[in-house]
Amino acid sequence: MASLDARDGDGRRASLLYDPTARSYVYQALTVLIVVWLIWQAWSNAAENLARANMTAGFGFLSGRAGFDLGQSLIAYSSDSTFARALVVGFLNTLLIGVLGIITATIVGLLIGIGRLSNNWLIARLCTVYVEVFRNIPPLLVIFFWYKGVLSILPDFRAIRAGVEKAKAADPTVGDPLFIISNRGISFPSPIFQPGFTAVWIALAAAVLGAVVFTLWANRQQAATGKRPPALLVSLGLIILLPLVVFLAAGRPLAFDYPVLGRFNLSGGGLISPEFLSLYLALSLYTASFIAEIVRAGIRGVPKGQFEACGALGVHPSRAMRLVILPQAMRIIIPPLTSQYLNLIKNSSLAVAAGYPDLVQVGNTILNQSGRSIEVIAIWMIVYVTISLVTSVFMNWFNAKMALRER
Repeated sequence: MASLDARDGDGRRASLLYDPTARSYVYQALTVLIVVWLIWQAWSNAAENLARANMTAGFGFLSGRAGFDLGQSLIAYSSDSTFARALVVGFLNTLLIGVLGIITATIVGLLIGIGRLSNNWLIARLCTVYVEVFRNIPPLLVIFFWYKGVLSILPDFRAIRAGVEKAKAADPTVGDPLFIISNRGISFPSPIFQPGFTAVWIALAAAVLGAVVFTLWANRQQAATGKRPPALLVSLGLIILLPLVVFLAAGRPLAFDYPVLGRFNLSGGGLISPEFLSLYLALSLYTASFIAEIVRAGIRGVPKGQFEACGALGVHPSRAMRLVILPQAMRIIIPPLTSQYLNLIKNSSLAVAAGYPDLVQVGNTILNQSGRSIEVIAIWMIVYVTISLVTSVFMNWFNAKMALRER
């Protein structure tokens, strides 16, 4: 009996040794231990180096006075603000570039990708040239192209002011231009929302909610009957007309602050800086070339019979592309599209080449002033990892929503 028990014990140990589930747990535990050990070693080494240099670690320096100005800020900021607020400004500027760049790159990439499949020889070749040019140039060079090669050679501010003064001398009724495009950026009238404008915001939110509800209902109707109500037209009508009616009924509670040409600078109005424009255009157009290829591959992945069926039913090609082909191609497009979105967000760190105050440039200035390299780099890593994870979670949710379901 004792020998049988020993054999049973050996058999259980052997079965555990060759059990894939048990081995996976062991490998995961070993991996966690190794990673924790490496982090501990790196932290201990950094602590020893800081102690040897009579320096301390911590994030208390963030409450110190920044002492530097920023060219663009979405929130109130001055040189008397803290380092923490400066980092918040850089973070918001990074988000602004990321969101606007993703929207623009998606639209341009979709159009270019479909254009590459066009039967029109000229359109297809032009789209191919666009893709091949931007895909084979580093994004840093694209930023330099827009910043140094295009925006820097726009009309000089002083020449524009001299031209306006000359026009005013000839005709006193001439006023300052509403839009001023110069090497200092694009100046435009900035809106001033008066108290009654809150009702317009509420109407816009209600219109967007109504458009979403109607679109969901239209999708169910199409699935049940095969006929699709005009969801796009109804949604546009709601989003445009409802806020417009409320705006007029509220007495037009909106004013504008117009740009004024001064002797040495502009005052009033809004300004889109050349640094922002160069980074925005470069990242959007660069990423759009990769998205175009993803879109083209996704459309090519749809069975050819779907195209032929649409043609046999007399469906217009544009309607077939929008309602039949693209919905099926999305299951192929979305996974690699997520990677391009993440690349665009991470490439925004190249803003330092154009002088745009994003998170990296602001953090680099703080690093040079405070000497807190470990803390600043840790903030960079945490922020970019967080943005990337949030983007990935959203795109995975969107991918699950767009997945084809069998009935």
